[in-house]
Amino acid sequence: MRNFKDSKRIVIKIGTSTLSTADGVNRAYIQTLAKQIAWLIGTGRQVLVVSSGAIGMGAKQLKMDGPITDMKLRQACAATGQPLLMHAYHEAFSAVGLTVSQVLLTAEVLDKRKTYLNLKNAIEGLLKLGAVPILNENDCVSTAEIGTAFGDNDKLSALVASKIDADLLIMLTDIDAMYDKNPHKYPDAKPIRVIPEITDEIVKAAGTKGSTHSTGGMKTKLAAAKITATAGCRMALVNGSETNVIRRVIEGEEIGTLFLAKQQSLTNRTRWILHSKAEGTIHIDDGALAAVRKRKSLLPSGIKAVEGAFAAGSVVMLNNVAKAVVSLSSEELGRVAGQHSEKIRQLLGPDRRDVVAIPEDIVFLDTPEKK
Repeated sequence: MRNFKDSKRIVIKIGTSTLSTADGVNRAYIQTLAKQIAWLIGTGRQVLVVSSGAIGMGAKQLKMDGPITDMKLRQACAATGQPLLMHAYHEAFSAVGLTVSQVLLTAEVLDKRKTYLNLKNAIEGLLKLGAVPILNENDCVSTAEIGTAFGDNDKLSALVASKIDADLLIMLTDIDAMYDKNPHKYPDAKPIRVIPEITDEIVKAAGTKGSTHSTGGMKTKLAAAKITATAGCRMALVNGSETNVIRRVIEGEEIGTLFLAKQQSLTNRTRWILHSKAEGTIHIDDGALAAVRKRKSLLPSGIKAVEGAFAAGSVVMLNNVAKAVVSLSSEELGRVAGQHSEKIRQLLGPDRRDVVAIPEDIVFLDTPEKK
């Protein structure tokens, strides 16, 4: 379970509390991190870093105290803190002979197939050149109100690990492990060293609060572990302040909590569909639902209603039980809903696909199949 000799692509996520000090950027920590990553790359592995900290560092630079909840102020803090963060990374990694590259993301980039593939190609190029991509949410323009926010960097790191086919996600945080109950309330709480599957009992044991400027907590880490599990990627949750913690994880020391991956991982495209935001909902009848469950294409005759506005190629919900990439826009679906498949080409043109979604582009949320 803790044998990582075959793990060649590793994502390391660093939380706000781990990176921050009372004065701002924890430069000493980043220097230590750079040395550990240099060792990791020296073993022949590729490394990506998902870094929190921009909002917290910007808040300290702007002399703002306490949690920043106003969206405009959070954006201002992010814009101020991001260059400080990257400057610290550049200095520390240059000292050990490594080049860092900044990659700022919004959820929209990963949700759109074209931009996701462009991002994946760019990251592949950086890794081949020996650079260390430093990824962060683009908090200056990414907001929940406009649907471009990930919500927290725990989720972002898991999505990155899943979508670039990483073998391992190491989550560096300010806690020692996942416990069977709250260790702050119960002195007899015990760390859980290995979690094969996230059960209801595990979820109940999770806390809710993160640190002052962060948005994560144990529940967001469990959500991240669920995402990585579908990708065949293990996740190690460890205290980032432990000495040589990355090397100790790779060498198999029993520290922190290791979340195992599913033995039958999903393909990259299936994972992209599963974890992408749905742009709308197609309501289908029982017959159509039964057909797509049997790996049949979704036909327009089974559509009862279309909710939302979306383009062809978008990911949408099917009756809130599945996600699908559709070949028609919401406007086009409105024209052919409830009709025979031949109507698609009669009404929309002879070059159009005569189905709404093919089986390879339909993923059920309850039991997504390996494809």
